[in-house]
Amino acid sequence: MPPNVNLALSENSDVPNELGVLPVTGIVLFPGMAVPILVGKDRSKKLIDEALVGEKLIIVVALREQTAEDPQPKDLYNVGTVSQILKKIVLPNETYQILIRGLKKVSIFSFVQTDPYLRGKILMLEENLEKDKETEAMALNIVKLFQKVVELSPLPPELSLAAMNVEEPSQLISLVASNLNVSVEEKQQILEITNLKQSLEKITILLNQQIEKLELGAQIQKRIQEGLSQRQKEFFLREQLKEIQKELGEGDERTVGVAELRRRIEEANLPAEAKTVAEKELDRLSKMPPAAAEYTVSRTYIDWILDLPWSILTEDNFDLERAEQILNEDHYNLERVKRRILEFLAVRKLRKESRGPIFCFVGPPGVGKTSLGQSIARTLGRKFVRLSLGGIRDEAEIRGHRRTYVGALPGRIIQGLKKAGARNPVFMLDEVDKIGADFRGDPASALLEVLDPEQNHSFSDHYLEIPFDLSKVMFITTANLLETIPLPLRDRMEVLELPGYTEEEKIEIARKYLLPRQMEEHGLKGDDLVIEDEALNLIITSYTREAGVRNLDREIAALCRGAASQIAQGKRENVRISKEDLHLFLGPEKYIPEIKARTWGPGLATGLAWTPTGGEIIFIEAAKMTGDNKLPLTGHLGEVMKESATASLSYIRSKAQQFGISADFFKSHDIHLHVPAGATPKDGPSAGVAMFCALLSLVTGRSVRQDIAMTGEITLRGDILPVGGIKEKVLAAKRAGIHTVILPQLNRKDLEEIPESIRKDMTFRFVQRMEEVVEIAFAPQNEETKLV
Repeated sequence: MPPNVNLALSENSDVPNELGVLPVTGIVLFPGMAVPILVGKDRSKKLIDEALVGEKLIIVVALREQTAEDPQPKDLYNVGTVSQILKKIVLPNETYQILIRGLKKVSIFSFVQTDPYLRGKILMLEENLEKDKETEAMALNIVKLFQKVVELSPLPPELSLAAMNVEEPSQLISLVASNLNVSVEEKQQILEITNLKQSLEKITILLNQQIEKLELGAQIQKRIQEGLSQRQKEFFLREQLKEIQKELGEGDERTVGVAELRRRIEEANLPAEAKTVAEKELDRLSKMPPAAAEYTVSRTYIDWILDLPWSILTEDNFDLERAEQILNEDHYNLERVKRRILEFLAVRKLRKESRGPIFCFVGPPGVGKTSLGQSIARTLGRKFVRLSLGGIRDEAEIRGHRRTYVGALPGRIIQGLKKAGARNPVFMLDEVDKIGADFRGDPASALLEVLDPEQNHSFSDHYLEIPFDLSKVMFITTANLLETIPLPLRDRMEVLELPGYTEEEKIEIARKYLLPRQMEEHGLKGDDLVIEDEALNLIITSYTREAGVRNLDREIAALCRGAASQIAQGKRENVRISKEDLHLFLGPEKYIPEIKARTWGPGLATGLAWTPTGGEIIFIEAAKMTGDNKLPLTGHLGEVMKESATASLSYIRSKAQQFGISADFFKSHDIHLHVPAGATPKDGPSAGVAMFCALLSLVTGRSVRQDIAMTGEITLRGDILPVGGIKEKVLAAKRAGIHTVILPQLNRKDLEEIPESIRKDMTFRFVQRMEEVVEIAFAPQNEETKLV
């Protein structure tokens, strides 16, 4: 039972204890107020009919949920108003229109009937209507606030006068609350308050909120009206200006330009979204004076949209025999890479809509990564675009700058597509391993969307802000190193490794590709220049040191220049260059095999290393001196390489007795380990075997064989673990004149990558334990070893 209820009051008043209940939507009826209500439901009409036969009294109660179709007791508020039916009119559609007046607040504490209409037992709410100076002051304030609400809102002005003439505060509450633009829930809260002062406070709060909203709305409306007036004024002035120009016979070049742009938009076959944006921007442009700062920005933006190949596609050529012929014409060997490219073309031929992989060509400089991309474009009959990513640090280079910046342009991807003139070119992203990052963003992260087939169909450039479909673009990336490519980016690409070339392969490349091209570029024909094989071989071994053929191409260009100079001066009709003539054109030999320049003895060993430019041999030097068991390490070594040196020495000390080393040797000696070429950083575990041999050679006084090179990672227990870059390391040994190589047993499978001609000319010794290395690498006691 709610508070402030007086049971005796309902028993002694003229209101019956039970009355029919009329649920209403969107209305809260206050005592003393008369309102019209439409009644359409049969059960509600039955209630009205029966009430009119009797005392014409009903209870009007608001619904909690305004959408209730068949209201039940739980759908109604507990407090309503006893009301008297003043008038009933039957409308043509048989709906009742009744006029009712609220009498008293009541609480429904139980329902005695739900059919055919609701009927409930009621309790009269006892209200504290005692007045004092405070309530009178609050009532006066409410009148003033309500008058302001009427002034600012579309309420009838008569309501202000009605509020001023109300004498009782309770009647003022009913009048104001009935006409406030607030929710049913808030009006119900006012109805349920039985304390006069609390009701006045609630009304005051709601009136102030209403005034604040109305004033804010008035301000907004005023601003809108002022803006409309200004635009209308500008429109009329522009129309007048056009008429004046027409009378003077001056052509409106801007109008002609806008018409031309509109024609281009219609003919460009743009996607729906791009066309909408272009037309909107053109409308904006047409209203600008040409002298406006924004005019050029807007015009440039429209030009970019129209210049992009939104729907232009070149037709692919899937002739596999022709593709194989082109790849063989442009590149020597690289069989594994060529086979993968032909497989890709075969799949695209069978299923043209398939999403191909993103190829990443990884290899040393000069092995043909970039030219391979050009060959793929020529094979497919597509346009070729190349973008060098080396040194790029700004994300905007990929995604573009937003148009708010002065001089903003689209990113390099969109620029490349405009240059290609088709939306399905072969797009080569060169040097992807050399991307930087700083405060301007991470370009590698921006490339994630570009290279992801699941996302790049709607690539968004910051400048355009229109999705562009990159799914038809064939992206190819190149790199020298995989390790510097971020893992998420590497995961989106299929890596194809292009290892370095052998001497025989370089000679063939020089004969078939480099020499003919350089002769043509230098105006030499036919037999004007002949370079003997021995001379080419000497250039490869003594004038260049590389995995690729870039420097070889430069040296051949120098020979062509020298020959062209002699022929042009009339000194010779043709030039034949032999091995002995090279120094006349190229100067003295630049590279002498380091193995020949070394004095040999205990404490020296030859290791093999992999670098981004191919394989190299490295020398491990060790020296002993009186000390207290220290191991200085020099040569710009990385942490992993230092740990290999420490592990090697620990293994030797653990096997000192087996190797015939005095137990006191390490206590009284320091050992210094050095790897020459100290300016070059070095790291990795593959020098472990060579370090072990150099240290063991030093402390035992036995020399390591000079004609042998080695690679492999070691453990403290004497095991030899596999390493990478076997092909490059073997080729480095071959270039250095070493024909015997010690390799980990688990690297035997990697010999398949080495050309057959190299394998026949080399001896490979596979080992699993350090003891096997000692047997192979060390020369017999008192035997002098010479380079083979």
